[in-house]
Amino acid sequence: MISRRKKFYPLSDPMREYLANTGRSLDIPLVYDDLLRFSGSMPYENPAGEETLWLEVMYPHDVMADLRPKLTAIYAMLKIGGDLSMAEHLTVERIDFGEFGNSRPFRIRITNLFNGNSDYYYVKHADASRLFGLELEHTLSPNRINYLVNGNTLIEEHIAGVPGDVFIRDYLSQSDLNKVRIAKEFVKFGERCFLRLLGDMRTVNYVVDITPDFEEVQYRVRPIDFDQQCYEGNLAVYRAHLFPDNQPVEELVRSHLNDQNILQYRAEEHSQMSRRAKVERSRLLRLLRVMEKESLSPYEHVVSLRESMAERYGTHSFDSCETMGELTRAHLQIVLEAKQ
Repeated sequence: MISRRKKFYPLSDPMREYLANTGRSLDIPLVYDDLLRFSGSMPYENPAGEETLWLEVMYPHDVMADLRPKLTAIYAMLKIGGDLSMAEHLTVERIDFGEFGNSRPFRIRITNLFNGNSDYYYVKHADASRLFGLELEHTLSPNRINYLVNGNTLIEEHIAGVPGDVFIRDYLSQSDLNKVRIAKEFVKFGERCFLRLLGDMRTVNYVVDITPDFEEVQYRVRPIDFDQQCYEGNLAVYRAHLFPDNQPVEELVRSHLNDQNILQYRAEEHSQMSRRAKVERSRLLRLLRVMEKESLSPYEHVVSLRESMAERYGTHSFDSCETMGELTRAHLQIVLEAKQ
């Protein structure tokens, strides 16, 4: 479905103003370029001893001595409001590099020296489409997103959960899995992504948050990659269930939910997104006003997606859309305003 790595789109002045007004833009150390100065690397192995796509990177002593206080300060700004006195017992235990991703992320492992507890955050190259994806997730989904931006440096909080590919491999066949409940959640997840045009929800780009409840286990599927926010012109890219590696989940949905169930759960998600849009109306409108003036993909992608959307809904509402932001606004209006 996706043939090549997408290009970066720089943040515009209106987008930077929006981020400043919403508390996302802070004077954090600009460390992304410095993190690229690693002198060596080795494949990172997960706790099971399996190689991953991440590389554990090493730095010369002087470079690491300069990076360490900056990275702990960033963690303090992200997590505890920038009170550096609360971060004196924190250290940088490990830095991993993901050359595989569009944003070429660094994963920073921060460890508390008092109790050995560790946490992660990510340092990425700030890309406009990714920032719009993060904001739409924060505004329209049941999930809150914590991130900061300064210059070309994007800091993202770690989103905890079982990676999608691991969930399908290790959990989907478990006898005690509530298959109806997980099928329902995947339907709602797919609908959330489609309505705000977040694409490329392959299994490596989402996690499953598993929470024990008083009687049953609750599941929530959360995207962790927002690079493909309204970029591709192929409508199928925005339909998570069409990706081949999601086929086991699609089979689960089809075997445990009938068409009426699926329509019901989609309608539930539309209603819930409509309520969130009402609560965040001012923020959402400001975001969409900025977004619809941005160039977030090649124009031919806009034309292709515009034609596909018009055919899908049988409407001329998309005909005047000249940007991906305008398409996103029109899509949300068509589906969500019917619920208001």
